[in-house]
Amino acid sequence: MYYYSTNRQAPLATLEEAVVRGLATDKGLYMPEHIKPLPQEFFDGIAEMSFQEIAYQVADAFFGEDIPAEALKHIVYDTLAFDVPVVHVDGNIYSLELYHGPTLAFKDVGARFMARVLGWFIQNEKKEMVNVLVATSGDTGSAVANGFLGVEGIHVYVLYPKGKVSAIQEVQFTTLGQNITALEVDGVFDDCQRLVKSAFMDEELNGHMRLTSANSINVARFLPQAFYYFYAYAQMKREGKADELVICVPSGNFGNLCAGLFAQRMGLPIKRFVAANNDNDIFYQYLQTGDYAPRPSVQTIANAMDVGDPSNFARIIDLYAHSHEEICSRISGATYSDEQIADTVAEVYKRTGYLLDPHGACGYRALAEGLQEGEQGVFLETAHPAKFRDTVEAIIGDRVEMPEKLQAFMRGTKQSVPMSAQFEDFKAYLMGQ
Repeated sequence: MYYYSTNRQAPLATLEEAVVRGLATDKGLYMPEHIKPLPQEFFDGIAEMSFQEIAYQVADAFFGEDIPAEALKHIVYDTLAFDVPVVHVDGNIYSLELYHGPTLAFKDVGARFMARVLGWFIQNEKKEMVNVLVATSGDTGSAVANGFLGVEGIHVYVLYPKGKVSAIQEVQFTTLGQNITALEVDGVFDDCQRLVKSAFMDEELNGHMRLTSANSINVARFLPQAFYYFYAYAQMKREGKADELVICVPSGNFGNLCAGLFAQRMGLPIKRFVAANNDNDIFYQYLQTGDYAPRPSVQTIANAMDVGDPSNFARIIDLYAHSHEEICSRISGATYSDEQIADTVAEVYKRTGYLLDPHGACGYRALAEGLQEGEQGVFLETAHPAKFRDTVEAIIGDRVEMPEKLQAFMRGTKQSVPMSAQFEDFKAYLMGQ
């Protein structure tokens, strides 16, 4: 399958070219030329299939023309060595718990898949060293760093905003060493993302080293996130709750929601989506007005959603031919302040015993306020609450259990490189590597 740029000014790319480049030469994001619908028999039998079996069928529709069946099956099964269960919270609201992977965040799925695909291309084609640049507002950095840790032929540079990720998130990508380098940027997430995008556009830098991205701008990062939408549907179908299904996605850079929209285009019977924002409500405002007006991000307690210019908006408008009306027919929006997020975490915990992280709280609240009669709602619980331990404990007035996976990271020693938000400094550093 070939991939085109959302800006329509770059030549078509193969899967390998799209994965290795990350960003098209015209600064657009790659999109598959075709989104293949899955056959009805797949949906008829989906409730009896395992997560890995479902994911392989979905992966084959995207990547089967470019990666041999046995290799793709191995990549999928190795990626999904953990469960993503649907858990009932209360009433007609369910949580899709995406935090059971190595770094306890949803991005483990896309990051592990991309690491294995890129590793396969490098080993299969005997390519030169590939340098992965990834900007993170929290969980992306840890998921990518751990997904690529020790993968031969790949070095990862994680750019993160100084003082603006949780302490637990920070240790997950600053204590690894080996082929992982953490760059502590004096700025916000949007500065980190700008540095990464600028690096891809710099001819001298690209002549010096082979660069790619592991942010959700990369097709091998965001497309695999469609896997768990199908699996969520399968679990709801087993419970007889799959009709009138509404899925709410806490949204930052919009790769997660975009993957869900692709799943719907492939035939997944989702009635509608809800995009839940924090105070960085650029997409919410777009839904209300039809105008997309990016602005500098502001810091919130749901920090992984602190994005002022979400990259994957370009894919969403491309998917629906720039039709505001079409987008609004499939996606509704909600936006919540820190106070509302905290109130939701506290109220749900007190009433049900279910502990939300700040991002999942946005998703839960949007469903609680927006579900219609007869609808069943699933929100994405994107990270374990312990990753935001200080924040969550202050909200609920109770102790949050620290999983052993996180305790192991906390015992590590931080290693990071201070970096300004100026591209000239970032470029000079990379040219010296």
